[in-house]
Amino acid sequence: MAFNWKKRSAIVGLCMAAFAGQAVAADLVGVPTADYCRVAGTSNLALNENVGELRTEVVRLMDEAVDAANSSQWIDSKRPVFLWASEAKVACGKAYGYLKNNYRDEDYLNKCECFHSRMVEYMH
Repeated sequence: MAFNWKKRSAIVGLCMAAFAGQAVAADLVGVPTADYCRVAGTSNLALNENVGELRTEVVRLMDEAVDAANSSQWIDSKRPVFLWASEAKVACGKAYGYLKNNYRDEDYLNKCECFHSRMVEYMH
């Protein structure tokens, strides 16, 4: 009994999707999650109690990330500087948005510093 072409394609597609999902999941086994960022936990930004200084530092980190994300040097590079610059500018932008309303979001402050430090690490 022969399957028609559409059924055969659907079955092959499902098998490939299932295999790809297992392969990706297998790649994640043994990947350390605690070492993802050297500043995992509380960053220096989150420890700063002076909101004015904190805003200034977050804006500085965000500006550096924006400059790197817009630079053809890093856009065309094989290093992941552009990736971390893009992540840093978003995280720092969100942290700054909260700070403008006098709210300290420690999660975004930690991410801002972490992603910026990873960006700088790959620049050198």
